[in-house]
Amino acid sequence: MNLILRLLQVLLGSRKRGHMDVLAEGRVTLRCWPNDLDTNLHMNNGRYLTIMDLGRLDLILRTGLLPVMRSRKWYPVIATARIGFRRSINVFDRFDLTTRVIGWDEKWLYIEHRMERGDKVMAQAFVKGLFLGPDGKVPMAELIAAAGHQGLSPEIDPEILAALT
Repeated sequence: MNLILRLLQVLLGSRKRGHMDVLAEGRVTLRCWPNDLDTNLHMNNGRYLTIMDLGRLDLILRTGLLPVMRSRKWYPVIATARIGFRRSINVFDRFDLTTRVIGWDEKWLYIEHRMERGDKVMAQAFVKGLFLGPDGKVPMAELIAAAGHQGLSPEIDPEILAALT
């Protein structure tokens, strides 16, 4: 399955999955296709990060950020990604991609992605990113408010912060 088809799956499926709070966990079920494989016949390491982009898109869609981003000409930028691979995802395996915001500070948004099969974590990644607009960096307080969340950031594990610096 080409990535454009997965993109359509996320775009169309986001309505079915419904609105979510910025701190909720999003889940998209996907499958490993032959074009995802490397020479070892399991999912290519680079493909994991590409698929995780879809989790962030699902988050943007389901929190209602997309119309705001379009009107204000904001776009997301990833600064750092740390990924750990625990188990292989093989051809035709179904897996769940879970995505959740773990917190933010004045400048950065911190997100966790997991690829899971049943109760087993296949891979886990943490990313640090921000949003840019015509006037430069978008303050996180403005971004989080645009997503409809009024609360403060949860405390972020210092080990995760250290790994993303």
